[in-house]
Amino acid sequence: MHRRTLLTGMALSAGAALKLPRPTGGLTAVRGVTVIDASGGARRDHTVLIRGDRILDAGPVRRVPVPDGALVVDGTGRYLIPGLADMHTHAVGIDDTDPELYVVNGVTTTRQMSGGPLARDWQHQVASGARLGPRWSIGSRIVDGSPSLWDGLDGDGSVHVAVATPDQARAAVRREQAEGAAFIKTYTRLTRESFLAVAAESDRLGLPFLGHVPDFVPLTEASDSGLRSVEHLFEIWYDTSADEDRLRAAVAAVPIGPGEYNGWFNRMHPLEFAAARSHDRRKADRVFRRLARNGTFVTPTLVLHETNDMPERIDRHDPRYRYFSADLIGYWDWALDNLYRPGRTPAQIGRSQELFRRRLALTADLAAAGVPLMAGTDLGTTYLMPGFSLHDELAMLVRAGLEPLQAIAAATLNPARYLGRGDAGVIARGALADLVLLDANPLRDIRNTTRINSVFVRGRLIDPARRRAMLADIESAAEQPKPAGTAPIAYRGCACHGPRSV
Repeated sequence: MHRRTLLTGMALSAGAALKLPRPTGGLTAVRGVTVIDASGGARRDHTVLIRGDRILDAGPVRRVPVPDGALVVDGTGRYLIPGLADMHTHAVGIDDTDPELYVVNGVTTTRQMSGGPLARDWQHQVASGARLGPRWSIGSRIVDGSPSLWDGLDGDGSVHVAVATPDQARAAVRREQAEGAAFIKTYTRLTRESFLAVAAESDRLGLPFLGHVPDFVPLTEASDSGLRSVEHLFEIWYDTSADEDRLRAAVAAVPIGPGEYNGWFNRMHPLEFAAARSHDRRKADRVFRRLARNGTFVTPTLVLHETNDMPERIDRHDPRYRYFSADLIGYWDWALDNLYRPGRTPAQIGRSQELFRRRLALTADLAAAGVPLMAGTDLGTTYLMPGFSLHDELAMLVRAGLEPLQAIAAATLNPARYLGRGDAGVIARGALADLVLLDANPLRDIRNTTRINSVFVRGRLIDPARRRAMLADIESAAEQPKPAGTAPIAYRGCACHGPRSV
């Protein structure tokens, strides 16, 4: 979202040294497997043939024989799903093992929501074959209003650009496209005029724009203007509130200075809570059906909201933390103790818990209205983990009320459609060979997406032994001290953290 950790001198070099799985070469056959994708549901007793980075064929075993000389992967009693996508990430760089952690967890596509050199370095390393990682869609720097919530927080300006006028907004879009951005990321304090200028210039250049719905722009107007995806659930409540006019006037009247992320959160949370409490379901249904007609995607990032709304429930002893350095865990613990939890009264905790329950119901209503949802974590937020947290998000979508196949669609077929990839998110002849082989049925229990046997990344097989070896290498890298000369981590609060008042 917005709370990148903003730390300095922190990259581990160990990630690049992780051993790559060897190419299988020739032909690979996954035989006797149950194939599951959002376009066809579950199909039992299938064979999937893979050559290079493509699916050569997929169908019932009686129709698709295994050619002589093929490497055979036994799919009996197992389940094959398309590779997963995390559609809201930020490269932080305290540890340098994100690409590998994604793919060992079956995440083969990521969308980087704030352009920067680290993600581009990872993208180039993966593309060159130097290391294994997901496909990357990397956006622009955050385009915010002026003053920006990011002013003074990202040091060299590598994360954001502040625009005060429509002309500056249009110039920012042109500059970000020239620097290679796959899309423009809009932000919270853009004025309506500057937001519409971003929309018009992006449309002229054929460049998607997406992100936060600014405080000064109704959700429906943003959707009508072509906003490709809405990130998070913060701004949705106002359009669906029975008290919309008063609340919008209150939002517009809130004074926010440069870099005042804490101030923004503290002032906006009571208004967001009031909007959620005055939610009008009939009004919401009209709004959501409008989003669906416009083809506007929504990335709820429920694991982010759970962390922000209920920090008291964070598990400090998650066994998955062994894959992360003491520096990163130390920052997370410091942030929890100094930024998230101080000053929260029992009444505030109760309101935050109610707000999160309402977020779950809101997500279910969006899905019921036909709004295409995408799974995203907002990696970069405290205690969220590359790859692992995407599975937590799938479980959260089911907890909200989605069927397991709908949750899988949010991480496979819907991202592929958003990206314009007709050859992704499905298991069919000619599709990309990004696949996850599971030992248990995710349609019976969505948590079975974590029961990973093997992963195919662009046709490259990470079998169980290789996957265990990669995880062991990542764990070993996490235990290594920082290289000599690495600057100490600056444990300073980023703007979105701090006591909440709702």
